[in-house]
Amino acid sequence: MLLRARKSTISKMAAALAVSALALTGCGSGSPAASDGPVTLRFSWWGSDVRHKMTQELIDAFEAKNPNINIEGEYGDWSGYWDKLATQVASQDAPDIIQMDAQYLGEYADRGALLELKDVDLSKFDKAAADAGRTQDGLYAVTAGMNAMVVMANPALVSASGVPLPDDSSWTWDEYLETAASITAKSKDGVSGSGPITGDASFNLWMRQHGKSLFTNDGGLGFDEADATEYFEYQASLRDAKAVPSASVITEDASASVDQQGLATNRYAMAWYWSNQLGALSKASGQALEIHRPPSVEGKASSAEQFYKASQFWSASSKTKHPAEAQKFIDFLANSVEAGEIGLADRGIPGNSEVRAAIAPKLTPTDALTAKFIDDIADEVGEAPAVPPAGSSPVSEVLTRYNTEVHFGRISPQEAAKKSIEEIKSTLA
Repeated sequence: MLLRARKSTISKMAAALAVSALALTGCGSGSPAASDGPVTLRFSWWGSDVRHKMTQELIDAFEAKNPNINIEGEYGDWSGYWDKLATQVASQDAPDIIQMDAQYLGEYADRGALLELKDVDLSKFDKAAADAGRTQDGLYAVTAGMNAMVVMANPALVSASGVPLPDDSSWTWDEYLETAASITAKSKDGVSGSGPITGDASFNLWMRQHGKSLFTNDGGLGFDEADATEYFEYQASLRDAKAVPSASVITEDASASVDQQGLATNRYAMAWYWSNQLGALSKASGQALEIHRPPSVEGKASSAEQFYKASQFWSASSKTKHPAEAQKFIDFLANSVEAGEIGLADRGIPGNSEVRAAIAPKLTPTDALTAKFIDDIADEVGEAPAVPPAGSSPVSEVLTRYNTEVHFGRISPQEAAKKSIEEIKSTLA
C-alpha cells in the first residue's frame, strides 16, 4: 500500500458519531478483580481467511491455559468492520477485546469507549512500540505488530539503469530525488526511479525531521503553512525532475491493489511502503526486493526520526464486564512466545523483543529480513508519534489529494499548504 488513506468516509463518520454518543466512562483506580466463575469474552478482528484460522488457534491456545475463560470470535473484512464496530459501541454492545487501527484509536479513546490497559505488561517492548498506543490520558491500545516506513528497491531495475543507490544510512532527500531522476532517465520507457511519496506517514516523517510533527500530543497540528509549503515544494521538485511518474499514472496507481501497483509490476525502481509488505510485493514482482531506510535531512540515520508504526493494536471496551480477563487475554497475545509462534508476522513483527527473538528461526525469508530491519533501526527510532486525535481519519486522504493536485500542476505548493491545513482543521473541529 502506498502511504495514503484507504479508509471509508462512511466508517469514519459512523465511528465519530458512535463514540460521541458514548458517555465518558471512568475505569476507576487499581487493578480490576478477576471473576470467580466462568467468563465469556467477545473478540473482534478483521483480516483474511488465513488470519481468521490463525486467530482461532490463538484463542484455542489461550483457552487451554485458562479453562474458565471462553473467547467468542467476531470477525470480518476491513470494509464492514468499522461500521459494525461503530454500531456496537453506539448501542452499548461493543466486543470485550477489539483489534484496533491507529486511525481510529483517537476517535474511540478520547471519548471514553476504550479501557485503560493498566495490567498489560509492556516491559519487554521497545519504548517507541509501547508508547504507540498511549494517549495523554493513558494506555488504550497495545501494539499487535510493528512496521516501519521503508524504501523498497527493485534490484533488477536499479542494476539495469546503471545508477547505484546511495548508502541508506546517510542519503538525503536531495540525493533520493537525484538518484530517482537519474534512474528514470537511464531506464526504458515506462520505468520510473521512484513511485509517489504521499500520505500522512511520509508527511509526518518529513515534519519530524524538520523539528515539527503532523499532530501534537494535545490533538493539534504540529506544523504550519510554511512547513507544509516546503513539503509540497519538494513534491513539485520530484515532478519536475521526473523522479516519479506522471500525475495521471500516480492517480491510476492510487486506486490499484497492492499487487498491481508500480513496484509490484516492475515499473518503479523504488517505492515507499510499510516494512511488513515486503513479502507480498516481492511475490507479486517476482524480484527479491530490498529494504532501505528513508532519506533524512541531515544525511544521518541517527537523526532521521524514523518511527515504529503499529500494524494493528489490541484494545478493550470500557464497557466490558470482565476487564481483568480482557487484559489477561491481551497480555497473552502481546507477550506469550506460544502466541508469537502461532501468529508469526501476520500482524507485523512482534513488539515484545523476547517473542521477536524466539520466532525469528520460524519466519519466512522475507519476514526474517523485515524483522532484522526492525531490530537494525532500534537505536535510530525517535519518539512514538502522537496518537491521531478524534476527527483525524480523513487527514491522509486530504494530504494525498493536494499532493496529486501539485503533481498535476493545478495548484501551487503554497496553495496546497494553505488549503490542506484549512481542510484538516475543519475535520479536527
